[in-house]
Order: sequence, then structure tokens, then C-alpha cells
Amino acid sequence: MPEDFVKVAQITDIGAGETKPVKVGDEEILLANVDGTYYATSDICTHAYAALSEGDLIGDEVECFLHGSRFSVKTGEPSGPPAYETLTLFQVRVEGDDIFVGPPKP
Repeated sequence: MPEDFVKVAQITDIGAGETKPVKVGDEEILLANVDGTYYATSDICTHAYAALSEGDLIGDEVECFLHGSRFSVKTGEPSGPPAYETLTLFQVRVEGDDIFVGPPKP
């Protein structure tokens, strides 16, 4: 997990309503743009090993393409089965056109 903030993208890389997979060290992270606000969660579904970045962002929820689990990118909480475990949330900072991901949120 990142211990400090790391540049992962630029704002032009990810439009509103889009997601982007990024990697910080060994951590696979999903970067999401919800109405111009950026969120970062773990990119792996807590139900089964599947990249959430391969699913769809619907409002502020990302849907896993494998079994349909949906998670809020704002809170990491699943909205129903089959997933019950929360995603890890990471801190996000925007400086100019650069997007940085930092340590997990407390």
C-alpha cells in the first residue's frame, strides 16, 4: 500500500463517469471520476478475484463484471450481495492537472 502520495494520472486521462486502473507498488487501485471528484479504491472485488476496472461505473458505484457486485467508490461499501466486504479507500489529491493517490483512508 502506498505510504506517501504518488502521481498516478492526469485529469485529462479520466473523464467524468470513467474509471482507470492504476498500480502503486504491488497495489492494484481503481481511480474513478464522479462529477469531477476523484476517488480511489482497491481495484479487486472483495467477493471474487476480478478487476473492478473491467466493470462499469454507474453513478458513484462500480459494478463488478464477474458476478454483479456493486460498490460505492465514495465509501467502499458494497450495495448488496454477493459481496459483503468493504473495499479499501485511498486518499486522493489533485495538484494542477496531476492526480495523486496516497495511503488508505483511516
